[in-house]
This record gives sequence, structure tokens and C-alpha cells, in this order.
Amino acid sequence: MSVGIPVAGGLAAGLLSGSGDGSWYKTINKPTWNPPSWVFGPVWTTLYILMGIALYLVWRKEDNSKMKGWAIGLFFFQLALNFAWSFIFFSLHEIGWSLVEMLLMWICILLTIFMFARYSKLSAWLLVPYISWVSFATVLTWTIWLLN
Repeated sequence: MSVGIPVAGGLAAGLLSGSGDGSWYKTINKPTWNPPSWVFGPVWTTLYILMGIALYLVWRKEDNSKMKGWAIGLFFFQLALNFAWSFIFFSLHEIGWSLVEMLLMWICILLTIFMFARYSKLSAWLLVPYISWVSFATVLTWTIWLLN
């Protein structure tokens, strides 16, 4: 279930936000180093699976402290920001606002990594590819904003 939540959320965001072929995204200016469209699906699927495993490793820890609750809550908050980004960018076409939202998401991911590390070093490391990709996506979004 912990893997299914991020995967299902990502799939729903992709399907509902209009990010497929023929979308607005195809018509805007992008940098030459923009990855081809087919890359995003496998990358995000892999990242969502890693995120779900990280969540599971923290969730199963025998600890009922408020701190663990905050860590899990922060995970779901950054996941909600991840979900919302697709709508802000692809549906609303608000590149600037999606960049602001992405910066907030990046901070929340970083805080989640630090909080998850208290419960499982592996769970923290499993989120490193995610924050790395979001860092790349932030630069990409910023560049698209400048070009459009």
C-alpha cells in the first residue's frame, strides 16, 4: 500500500492534468537539453516506487512518537505538492507559479529526507534520486519559464 499511494497519485496527476501527447507542453519553448517525453513516465514511476519503499521503511518502525507522525505527515505534504505541481504547470499553464511551488516541494523533500533518516538511513537514501530529479526539474522549469 505504501508503494501504491505515490504510484497511484503520480498516475492520476499525469492522466488528469493533460500532460500527454497533444498537450500545451508540446507547443511551448523548451531548452535543447529537455528530455524526450518518453523519459518522464519511467523516471517518475521508478521515483514513486522508491518513495513508497522509503515510506514503508519508516511506517513499519516501532515508534509512536509525534516526530514519526510529523515525518510521515511531511512525506504526504510533499507528495501533495508533487501532485499539485502537475496541475499548476500542465492544466493552469502557470510556469512561474509552478516554479515557486516546486521550490517549496524541494524544501519539503529535503526535510523529509532528514526526518526519515532518524528512522531508517536506507529510507533517506531512497529519496535522494527523487530530490535529484526534482532539482533537475526545477532548473528545467526555470529555463522553460525564461523561454516563454
